[in-house]
Amino acid sequence: MRPALAPEAAVDNGEVARVLAEIADLLELTGGNAFKVRAYRRAAQVVDLHPVAVARLAREGGLAELPGVGERIAEKIAELVETGGCREHARLAALVPAGVLELLRLEGVGPKTVEAVWHRLGVEDVAGLEAACRSGRVLEVPRMGPARAEAILGAIGRHRARAGRTLLHRAIGHAEPILERLRAVPGVRAAEVAGSVRRRRETVADLDVLVSAGDAAPAVRAFTGLSGVVAVLAEGPTKASVRLRCGMQADLRVLPPDAWGAALLYFTGSKAHNIALRARALRRGLKISEYGVFDREGRRLGGATEAEVYRAVGLPFIPPELREAQGELEAAEAGTLPRLVEEGDLLGDLHVHSRASGDGRSDLEALAAAGRALGRRYLAITDHSRSRPLGLDPQRLAAHAGAIRALDGRLRGKPHLLAGVEVDILPTGALDLPEHDLARLDCVVAGVHARFGDPAARNTDRIVRALRSGVVHVLAHPTGRELGTRDGYALELDRLLEAAREEGVALEVNAMPERLDLGAEGCRAARAAGVPVVISTDAHDAAQLANLRYGVWVARRGWLEAKDVLNTLPLPELRRRLARRVRAPRRAHG
Repeated sequence: MRPALAPEAAVDNGEVARVLAEIADLLELTGGNAFKVRAYRRAAQVVDLHPVAVARLAREGGLAELPGVGERIAEKIAELVETGGCREHARLAALVPAGVLELLRLEGVGPKTVEAVWHRLGVEDVAGLEAACRSGRVLEVPRMGPARAEAILGAIGRHRARAGRTLLHRAIGHAEPILERLRAVPGVRAAEVAGSVRRRRETVADLDVLVSAGDAAPAVRAFTGLSGVVAVLAEGPTKASVRLRCGMQADLRVLPPDAWGAALLYFTGSKAHNIALRARALRRGLKISEYGVFDREGRRLGGATEAEVYRAVGLPFIPPELREAQGELEAAEAGTLPRLVEEGDLLGDLHVHSRASGDGRSDLEALAAAGRALGRRYLAITDHSRSRPLGLDPQRLAAHAGAIRALDGRLRGKPHLLAGVEVDILPTGALDLPEHDLARLDCVVAGVHARFGDPAARNTDRIVRALRSGVVHVLAHPTGRELGTRDGYALELDRLLEAAREEGVALEVNAMPERLDLGAEGCRAARAAGVPVVISTDAHDAAQLANLRYGVWVARRGWLEAKDVLNTLPLPELRRRLARRVRAPRRAHG
């Protein structure tokens, strides 16, 4: 292994967000100011979910565009972009063992618990905490009982199962500058990232980068010399492997142009899809490899495009998102592949937060302007209800709905604004606001935000009761998962889908990159059950309205077409669907 040639810094949004989040954690563990902790944590989320590279904003003097990011944190971001490091992060990191930070990644383990096991028990890493739980030493910590220790052991197991996986949006953030650099190399005809990224899986292990070029050497040199590379793991005439600053491994293959399609298909996978495709080829007396399609005599029949490879075995092109050996070859042969939904099919967004939510960062005017710039025809403003911090009570909800409708009148459809709410589903299944108040709104999104550990039957009863209230249009983030940190709560999905179909409630594909919930399997189940979905951003600032594509990718992996997605409808038809689906509510409870 030789060191990479990395003379200049290159940090992407994921790296900046990681450093800011770690500053927040380090401050909390070392008794820092609570306001500063919240500010850094908020800035980390803003950067992580921002659709524009903050490095570009820094170079162009545009860091002020980041909502809720103050001048001092902006200075830290600029320092990271310019130097690849942050002095404040380094200062704080010297005070805390590196393994202690990892403890904060455990589901349900907060700063107070981490501080207690660190200072009282000398626990400095996950292995130490596991040993303390198994030996019973952890019970020496105040308010720590056997059930809590068992829960921590479960969280450690789930944490290890997720190790080595990167969320899709971060993997794309790491890949895009690599592709940009490679496409600028003279002689390179094409450069793409294949593998799990191209299939749009929710999490990714490493980056598979393919280049089409007649001469591989310039591309290999450019790849191993990338500024984000910290180590070159292997290097050959047509391929190389490197370790990136973010910790991911990236592998490069350079292929001749006449093999580009075959290589792209091969390295996109999935492995199961490729095995099934090769078996089909063998039955026809053909052989498929990353270099092309060949007959029994070794004559090359195609491979310059993926379509050529599929055509050689009698199939139409299969979109990468479907290549999971889950019936796509059979559907292709039968001519029943879905026409997958595209981002351009979506006309609006039905889950958007403004400053009226405690964690919202944009006002109504800014949201409308951003929606207009993105071509959205309508936005539903769905701020949190009262059980969330600074959420809306009935009086504030009515006033807020009035403000939304007043602005809608002034905007004259550019875009239309719908008055809505994201109402909490309480542990009993009751809604957090009176049903007669909710019935006056254009769009009611309901979701679970607390108490995730109940059994599947109880969780399902809770949600079904809310859906049967008669005032809910959309079930938000139906499983409650947060990728990389929290598994979804247990659910009886078939029973939930039955209630949704009977009540005319759509299930949300939440496009927030940390959620992507409903997932692909749930989308496919909803389609089979005749339950529509909506694809919404759950945006908490105006810039996040551009993140709709992540939800579209999930829907495509779930075989959804435009007709399966409610917010592909023009607003008049959408209003008719929403009005027709909601019956008169019962009188309010509480």
